[in-house]
Amino acid sequence: MSLITPIIHKTRTQIVVEVLREKILSGVIVAGEALRQSALAEELNVSRIPVREALLQLEAEGLVKFEAHKGATATLLSAEQATELFELRAMIETDLLAKAIPNLQQQDIVQAENILDQLESAFKHEDTVASWNELNTQFHTILYKPANRPHTLDLVHGINTNCDRYIRLQLLRTAGIPKAEQEHRQLLELCKSKNIEAATALLHQHIMDVLVAIRALVPSSTSSTPLKKPK
Repeated sequence: MSLITPIIHKTRTQIVVEVLREKILSGVIVAGEALRQSALAEELNVSRIPVREALLQLEAEGLVKFEAHKGATATLLSAEQATELFELRAMIETDLLAKAIPNLQQQDIVQAENILDQLESAFKHEDTVASWNELNTQFHTILYKPANRPHTLDLVHGINTNCDRYIRLQLLRTAGIPKAEQEHRQLLELCKSKNIEAATALLHQHIMDVLVAIRALVPSSTSSTPLKKPK
């Protein structure tokens, strides 16, 4: 087995996608803010072509919206959108977990515990915010993968990309981190003991409690007041 880490070559478009995605998810680019291709190209020292391609990819991820006579803007956050996304998560992820638990192996549990250790360490430092969603996704993916539903898992990952901004907002603006840590540990223990009913009930409550907190933080689609850029 080779111990050499392969070098991953990224295109300019991939790099621009990652930079803009992080700026949107972190709130550096606020919801509703215009994304001027010429200005972004100058800022990132690239031509307009990779910027245009990156914006189209981010549109597919739900983070950017193109409008006639207005161009691209960062997608607005709304209580209605959050409700749709998190209700979808609660429905799909609980079903995945129920199908996965009978197939979970000891190595899956150990791997999930290692990821939780990393996530809890990252939670202690706000300069690691960008890693929170990645680690959280890795944890849940380990628990869901034994369901052997790859297309459903891909769908979950797409939904989670759109949920990332909401989750960061909830964790940073509420006392949500200790609760998240406790529930992750409880969920893992229930999965370890193969308690499908209790595990899926906890996962459903875990997702919906986050939604309740988010709805108190973001405006409805009828509101014209966007969230302010964090200082």
